[in-house]
Amino acid sequence: MLSRLKRRAEFLRAAREGRKAAGRNLVLQALPRPDSPADTRLGFTATKKIGNAVTRNRAKRRMRAAARLVLEAAPAPGHDIVLIARDGTATCPFPALLEEVSAALRRAGARP
Repeated sequence: MLSRLKRRAEFLRAAREGRKAAGRNLVLQALPRPDSPADTRLGFTATKKIGNAVTRNRAKRRMRAAARLVLEAAPAPGHDIVLIARDGTATCPFPALLEEVSAALRRAGARP
């Protein structure tokens, strides 16, 4: 089951305690949660360095779609996952973004 991270404290905990995997177009932070082994929670963020509101929203929309497709195919249960946009997130080809999310999940240890 996929749910959302919404509170700032949840994002900060994933950044502080989670494993990080940086790619060219995004950064992924994954924090294992032994208290709820079946639930995966996702959070998405894009800073003002990415661009204006339109660009940031496009980047987050693309990350949400990529994460949904990748995690439906091979879930990462029991993790809090934060995806952070980089400059190329809004403009890179979507298949490349899918591959990057998948590779980042493997590098962060969220899935085999």
